Amino acid sequence: MAGKTWTSDNGDGTFTNPLFYEEFSDPDIIRVGDVFYMTGTTMHTMPGLPILQSSDLVNWELLTYAFDVLDLGPSFRLEGDEIYGQGIWAPCLRYHDGTFYIFTNINKHKTQIFTATNPAGPWSRREMQHCLHDLSVLFDDDGKVYVVWGYRNLQVAQLTEDLTDLVPGTQAEIFGEGSDIGEGVHLYKIDGKYLMTSAWFVGSMRMPAARADNIYGPWEINPSLSEWEDFGLMEGYKIEGAGIPFTPEPPFEIVPPNPAQNGRLSLHQGGVVDTPQGEWWGWSMMDYNSLGRLTSLSPVTWKDGWPYFGLPGNLGRTPRTWVKPKSATTQAPRALFERSDDFDGPGLKPIWQWNHVPVGGKWSLAERQGHLRLHALPAPDFWMARNTLTQRAVGPISMVTAQLDGSGLAGGDVAGLGLLGVPWRWIGLQREGAGWQVVVFDQQAGQAVGMGVIGPQIWLRATCNFLTEKAQFSFSSDGENFRPLGEEMIMIFQLKTFQGIRYGLFSYGAGGGYADFAGFAVDEAHPRGLMRPIPKGQTIILSRHDGARTVLSVDGVNTWLVEDAGLGRVVLRSGQQHLTVGSDGTVGLRSRVADMAAQWQWMETPYGEVILMSLATNRFLRMADDGSVAADSAGPRPDGLDGVRWDWVLG
Repeated sequence: MAGKTWTSDNGDGTFTNPLFYEEFSDPDIIRVGDVFYMTGTTMHTMPGLPILQSSDLVNWELLTYAFDVLDLGPSFRLEGDEIYGQGIWAPCLRYHDGTFYIFTNINKHKTQIFTATNPAGPWSRREMQHCLHDLSVLFDDDGKVYVVWGYRNLQVAQLTEDLTDLVPGTQAEIFGEGSDIGEGVHLYKIDGKYLMTSAWFVGSMRMPAARADNIYGPWEINPSLSEWEDFGLMEGYKIEGAGIPFTPEPPFEIVPPNPAQNGRLSLHQGGVVDTPQGEWWGWSMMDYNSLGRLTSLSPVTWKDGWPYFGLPGNLGRTPRTWVKPKSATTQAPRALFERSDDFDGPGLKPIWQWNHVPVGGKWSLAERQGHLRLHALPAPDFWMARNTLTQRAVGPISMVTAQLDGSGLAGGDVAGLGLLGVPWRWIGLQREGAGWQVVVFDQQAGQAVGMGVIGPQIWLRATCNFLTEKAQFSFSSDGENFRPLGEEMIMIFQLKTFQGIRYGLFSYGAGGGYADFAGFAVDEAHPRGLMRPIPKGQTIILSRHDGARTVLSVDGVNTWLVEDAGLGRVVLRSGQQHLTVGSDGTVGLRSRVADMAAQWQWMETPYGEVILMSLATNRFLRMADDGSVAADSAGPRPDGLDGVRWDWVLG
């Protein structure tokens, strides 16, 4: 029905970040034996709290969700109010003595505890006596259980035996307001020493850490295990004044993208885990503009007792493409989700989530075989529509197409395909008397654009480029020839939904009719770690990605034969000489050199420019404005003016 979807595993022993090219925020990972488990924030969507499993930290499968429905009041049902940007967030995943635990917060409610003896479920839920912000729990080796929580003024306490309350007299503040420790703590005990990672988001995003011999301190702080790593992604569009609480009203004042190296998209909240083979790996999330917050995997280098994200010589920076973790078994590349759906199965594919508590009896896969039927429920607009089924948008570029039969719509009903965010937009079919109209509505413009169509059979499409953050709606009456409708729209990450863009299928209106969706297809332009394959065995010319397009020339050589060195690495050769790097980062042509000195990890920025990391320095090839060349860059800057990005053509 649709093409391949993003898979982080490159199939050659390497992987490319992000792990999932879709929002997976506030991740937490643990290892139990030879198996890794992960969960993350799902906020208002249902089912919630996905339980993922992996044997290599790169290829993940969904086992289940910790809950299908969480109904804690009318706002969870979109009845008179909503909980956008609220609900389940910042979960802490733990395993102890045969039981899996998830501790997580819900806005305006106390901290929830989900438990299961089998990670595939069933999971049960109970409530703590407190609401503990961004908590992390540690089952200590002396039988005590500790919890750390808070923002900057972090607290620690011992938990009662049933884990629902704090042991009286054990609560203490371990970091004050002026410390370098932020929120999103992950608490560990490694080799007898307590360690916590944290997230800092004032100014440059980064990951501070702290360690102590005693849970109550004194604590030693390291301001940053990871900082400035955004893979060269530029900060995208913003809404002026859009903080928490979210107060702006449409039309919003939209701030254009900012190319400055300000660290606002850098990897930050995350933690560490060891493998059965003795390696250490880190994971963290980064703000990825309108896609939301994505998860990346980082090699860990221990130095002076601290687990730095990155490689020796370039600590704090994560290679976008690197060698997979060692594992007992080789796992074939696999995608986390199957995104497209023909609605032929007995249930919805697990990628789908409702935007609210699902309304029983108002949606069906059985009323019409091979179709998703959404009954129209009264709502003032798409934002409050109670029969809205969503899934996370996927990058870097994707095109989604929904096939709709609107013959069951009644007068005043509308159904279609939406892009949920702020501003929110949709393209849909509206019933008007005996006829139908295809309509595009843009919250930013505050108006609809429509035109009459022949009948109720229609294909609706949204083409989304998450690198330019532009989206275009179109429609077709035959599924082949599509016609744009409305203007190209800007997609934005904001703190109202606190999520990236979500595709949505919806039906609402006062008419009481229904919409039948025959299929939903997701097509991705770049579902692998490279937009262009490595030109192995071919001669190329490399030029600096800037206005001048200056050709890479070393000792008079400007054409390079690309030899495959395995693991996504290349040797650049001219005759019997190779482009090599000294321990100080100097670049030259040499023959009969050590392997690492002549090898380069070939990878790309999110935009597709090539970046070459020397295996001798773990730093990137850079051409200065004066034409000099060195392998001394920590990584590409968002403004693209540092001479690290390269274009190539066959020579």
